[in-house]
Amino acid sequence: MSRKRTLIGTAAAAATLLVVSVVAATMASPASGITPTVLSRGTFDAFKVATYPAGAGMFKAEAKDPIDLVVRKHEYAPGASTGWHAHPNPVFITVISGTLTFYKYDDPTCTPIVVTAGHGYVDDGRGHIGRNESTEPASDISVILAPVGGAFRTELPAPGPYCTF
Repeated sequence: MSRKRTLIGTAAAAATLLVVSVVAATMASPASGITPTVLSRGTFDAFKVATYPAGAGMFKAEAKDPIDLVVRKHEYAPGASTGWHAHPNPVFITVISGTLTFYKYDDPTCTPIVVTAGHGYVDDGRGHIGRNESTEPASDISVILAPVGGAFRTELPAPGPYCTF
């Protein structure tokens, strides 16, 4: 009798896990209309740099442990979306053609951040969505800081907590 209860309990737990997994997958917002291409990925030893070029302000960066730098190109069809997602570290995004609109996951006003070709957007990594809200194709190059050999993107539930998409 005890073995039968154990088997029933194990089967029930497995079924619950399957249902939770399916529900979690359907709550995410996968990318649509985007062709991503990883252009490079390299590991950098720990570093600390600061530059003060004349007339260009100041730049500082530090990695206390080795870190991967991923360079990825995204091609967006009209109406395309990255889906809501987060990154483990900041991401530097340069729009190279067209116009892209970004929304921060934690922005209670759901304010669009419109970025045109030749301009950039720094994502803090806490969560965002990128959308091509135009009728023309668009593309960007993203420079992503990630754990060595680790994931550089985590899906977030959709819709966002403040945006309806």
